[in-house]
Amino acid sequence: MQIDLRSDTVTRPTPGMLKYMFNAKVGDDVFNEDPTIKELEKKAAAIFGKETGLYCPSGTMTNQIAIKVHTQPGDELLCDVTAHVYNYEGGGISFNSGVQAKLIQGDNGRFTAKQVEQGLHPDADWLPRTSLVTIENTSNRGGGTYYQIKNVKEIAQVCKKNKLNFHLDGARIFNALAETRESPKEYGKACDSISICLSKGLGAPVGSVLLGSAEFIYKARRVRKLFGGGMRQAGYLAAAGIYALDNNIKRLIEDHQRAKHIAEILMGKSYVSNMLPVETNIIIFSLDKFMPAEKFTNALKKDNIIVSMMGSNALRMVTHLDFDDKMLKIVENALKKIK
Repeated sequence: MQIDLRSDTVTRPTPGMLKYMFNAKVGDDVFNEDPTIKELEKKAAAIFGKETGLYCPSGTMTNQIAIKVHTQPGDELLCDVTAHVYNYEGGGISFNSGVQAKLIQGDNGRFTAKQVEQGLHPDADWLPRTSLVTIENTSNRGGGTYYQIKNVKEIAQVCKKNKLNFHLDGARIFNALAETRESPKEYGKACDSISICLSKGLGAPVGSVLLGSAEFIYKARRVRKLFGGGMRQAGYLAAAGIYALDNNIKRLIEDHQRAKHIAEILMGKSYVSNMLPVETNIIIFSLDKFMPAEKFTNALKKDNIIVSMMGSNALRMVTHLDFDDKMLKIVENALKKIK
């Protein structure tokens, strides 16, 4: 039995999800004729109080489509220095949209409305036009930290005042909502567009949904085709997303509890020098200089546990649907053995 803590993207469909997928009704989505995709888009949009949605193969695609629709070449967007759109999407901000990023030094992936105001340029011919603000909730590189809706609303007010578009990279938004108990519709009111991922904590094998107004999604659909994201009988995949939204949201808190338990064990070990706050399902920690990462990871591999690197002697563990209490005990024992 391998225990894979590299990411919550490694989950596999459950028997119930597979059965639901195989029973899906499908059509050609490029012709806008797949009933299951339409159902997923409608369901996801309704959760956040948005007019409609667009099913895409990945969260990178939904984010990049949003940036393309919200901006013009030569514009500038504001995002945190840790942002996924900046660090992990292949340089797509510049390649796909001809836009540059201005980075905000936030608090473990979160920044404030005041920092947005401070990052804006005056209106001058020789300065790029700021047209978009993006936030990530939860923050991947920030260790799974999340925004409170009041802070999101404050940023939204600054955006409205300055005629800026506001996009939420909500790849793990349901992890945040599991902790805050806030209404997703409040995010729908505050943000012009939202990307939600189905293939992380929710356990679907493929897909993300981009949410927004009917006009925004009409433009986004054209960009999706331009980016090569038009799919045909993809309702089989969309069915997994429907199942995930119906069955796998409430259980996310279990992932958080297991992550916090692992964090407590790690913080009690002398070989851990630093750890980001563990608020949801992500644990990012640094090892002492006397504990090389290779030695640590090799020790875990003896118990069939794998984790991911996050820089020089820093590692990440992510709990998820396929990680249960039995596995947690194995990880606990493995960590205690390392010296």
